Amino acid sequence: MDLLQLKEDLQQSALGRGILLGASKVYGLGAWLNKTAYDNGWKTSKSVNSRVVCIGNITAGGTGKTTAVLLAATTLAKEGIRVAIVSRGYKRQQKADGPVVLFDNPDADWRLAGDEPFMMSRVLSQYKVPIVISPDRAEAANEALRRFKSQIILLDDGLQHHRLRRDANIILVDAKNPFGNKELLPYGILREPMTALKRASLVVLTHCDQVSERQLEDIRDEVRLYNDTVEILESIHEPEYYFDICKSQKVDLGALKGPAACFCALGHPETFEKTLENLGLELKQKWRFPDHQYYTEQNLRTFEETRGNLPLITTFKDFVKFPDNWREILTKDVYVLSVNLKIRGGEKEFSKFTDVLYPKFSKIRGK
Repeated sequence: MDLLQLKEDLQQSALGRGILLGASKVYGLGAWLNKTAYDNGWKTSKSVNSRVVCIGNITAGGTGKTTAVLLAATTLAKEGIRVAIVSRGYKRQQKADGPVVLFDNPDADWRLAGDEPFMMSRVLSQYKVPIVISPDRAEAANEALRRFKSQIILLDDGLQHHRLRRDANIILVDAKNPFGNKELLPYGILREPMTALKRASLVVLTHCDQVSERQLEDIRDEVRLYNDTVEILESIHEPEYYFDICKSQKVDLGALKGPAACFCALGHPETFEKTLENLGLELKQKWRFPDHQYYTEQNLRTFEETRGNLPLITTFKDFVKFPDNWREILTKDVYVLSVNLKIRGGEKEFSKFTDVLYPKFSKIRGK
């Protein structure tokens, strides 16, 4: 039984909810002690000779953090700014001695890096953005400086990691479920209390097209209870194209319509499924797996044997975790949906995002 299923089962009874609430108190105490240790100098935060911008969240999963990191990295790299991404490589299948560096190495093993960093390295390969993976993000940042002389280091999902000092925090909030029941894990979805919003240099609301304007305003009001001066931007996840992995070619979004099947291992799979439905697909078969699931040959054979010749659609994050012999099992009509994060409001609002990333950005662009 996975942890998500266990949590759902416990929520069905008063005793189970009590157990979850008690576990939340213990979790909260641990988080408070860790933060207090850094605030009081009992533990030391390390600085590096580069601007460090954290892109993270105060809730567990599903905010669109990876697409925000990709947007930040591509935006900076296109302007010739030396940018690197630092990540812990959550749920890596294999451990390494020292930092793992993904940079211009097409034969790298995702198991050493983690699924999300590996996927980002593939998307960012054309921009030559290095990704450095280590549980010690300060060590990873120093490695990025040593090897690549990075001007900007993007700290991927590091809001609760206090060992590496940062210059700015961009906090993402999922408009569909911003704070859950406002309780800490595992009773709720909060990684730390709502007061953590005080540390935000910028708040980006995601999936804004899936809620009403009134709901967005309510979220803004909630954020401002804890940080009344922070800029709050709105964003959507905008599909770009399908990628036919069997033919290694891009396919226009309008080319696929009607019945289809899909699978994913995401924090909020319903968001991916809803996007496909909005693109005109009728999902006859859906497979959902726990976040960061890696796929076996048997998984792929199940997809192939039961999809009934329907187009099969997944995400880049899932595709990088296919077994090496996937081509022997999946031979046609398998697609990956490419999605980008888009800041609403045009250039004026987007400049607020870039100014937090790099205050000199507008001058570099000659504006």
